[in-house]
Amino acid sequence: MAKRDYYEILGVSKSASADEIKKAYRRLAMKHHPDRNTDGDGSDEQFKEAKEAYEVLKDADKRSAYDRFGHEGVRGGPGGAGGFGAEGFSDIFGDVFGDIFGGGGGRRGGGPQVFRGADLGYELRLDLEKAVAGDNVKIDVPTQVACETCSGSGAKKGSDPIQCTTCGGVGQVRMQQGFFSIQQTCPACKGAGTTIEDPCSDCHGRGRTRKTRTLAVKVPPGVDDGDRIRLSGEGEAGRNGGPAGDLYVEIRVNPHKIFDREGSNLSCEVPVSIATATLGGEVELPTLDGNVALKVPAGTQSGKVFRLRGKGVRTVRDARNGDLFAQVAVETPVHLTAKQKELLEKFDASLQSGGEKHSPRAGGWLDSVKRFFERIS
Repeated sequence: MAKRDYYEILGVSKSASADEIKKAYRRLAMKHHPDRNTDGDGSDEQFKEAKEAYEVLKDADKRSAYDRFGHEGVRGGPGGAGGFGAEGFSDIFGDVFGDIFGGGGGRRGGGPQVFRGADLGYELRLDLEKAVAGDNVKIDVPTQVACETCSGSGAKKGSDPIQCTTCGGVGQVRMQQGFFSIQQTCPACKGAGTTIEDPCSDCHGRGRTRKTRTLAVKVPPGVDDGDRIRLSGEGEAGRNGGPAGDLYVEIRVNPHKIFDREGSNLSCEVPVSIATATLGGEVELPTLDGNVALKVPAGTQSGKVFRLRGKGVRTVRDARNGDLFAQVAVETPVHLTAKQKELLEKFDASLQSGGEKHSPRAGGWLDSVKRFFERIS
């Protein structure tokens, strides 16, 4: 019986990439594996056929010979295509599925595991003015650094770590469970590949010590509450030669006595006297760039909001300044003298005699109250 075309067996085109061939074989291997099909439906033969095709097409030289000369070009080629046991499935598991468990089979070799240092966080509090203008700040960060005494090895000065006898220096051990072969971190050396007989007196064999470092942080103009600045490699030191983690500086802007900030806009409350709100005038309004004169029209009511364009702030994402929103708060006089009270009473009486033309909002409100009680009566 003539052999089927290897590309046809795997269901891929002759131009298929190595990844496409691997994925196709993975699908067929799991579908037709003998341990999953014991009813004699021919899956065993299909599995052997797929394995033979994959063994040829995954190898660039064998694939080239097959493309040129067909089956004759790889006669006697792929080993292990004719039979399959627990060891064969272990090989496939390592080749095809090893990445799921963080590494391939023992045939690939390996080395001690390296561990990246942990990322750290630091909360940096700034006044609004500093956040808007930007600043250069020095911060003290407690962290784990490589031990200076043993240069991070964990062994006493003058000695060296020795190869782990459990994993042979690889940092991982292989566990066989039926036809599954799984790699896991060596329990003896915790993945280091070495053990320490004579530990360093300063770090006690850990290779790292706790230290407070002073770092310079460049705060860009316009940062806002919750923004984060990443300092690459300034986190905790790695282990077994692994890279250091990162430091994330989170900005916290202190509450301001005058302004509230929302993005690029600022808002504030402006106290205005009754006389100024009634007759009109100017009040001095603070901004982050200095004081400006705010013109208050006659008859301005409490709660009126004035918009000053360009008097807000910029953000790290937009160099354009936002706006400043100033809300008027008409201030009620307190601690009046007897004379002032008398004058105010006379003034109020003159307003009352003028009717609604002096207090349109009050008149409208009284009309609404009257209509409300008429409806419910």
